[in-house]
Amino acid sequence: MQNNKFFKGLLVMGGLMVAGAALAAGADDVHAACQPDAQKFCQGIKPGEGRIAACLKSHAADLSPGCKAAVAERKEEFREAIADCKPDAVKFCQGIKPGGGRIAACLKSHEAELAPPCKAHFAPKVAPAPAPQK
Repeated sequence: MQNNKFFKGLLVMGGLMVAGAALAAGADDVHAACQPDAQKFCQGIKPGEGRIAACLKSHAADLSPGCKAAVAERKEEFREAIADCKPDAVKFCQGIKPGGGRIAACLKSHEAELAPPCKAHFAPKVAPAPAPQK
């Protein structure tokens, strides 16, 4: 049961805030895609501590297609990171209390020792090169 709690904590290792640079870039994509929705539905809500994310979640059915797509893509990236990093989290972070990004920080502190699939989530996302002009 304790192990199950650990993996649930790993799943929410910071919610939308993950220490990995690649995943953080995904959060930027969601922010950009959902900014108009946040302005429309969440006026007057003080940013921070997940309040805007909670507001957007409460309006999930009303979100723009672009925001919905960005959130879905971010969730998939997050699921992949969880699957790829689960063995490393067990190996390096078993005694770390889940929540507040502590598991992600633990993994980041062991970045040199991480298995390649997990390490890839901590590498900066490189934007594709623009197509050559003709």
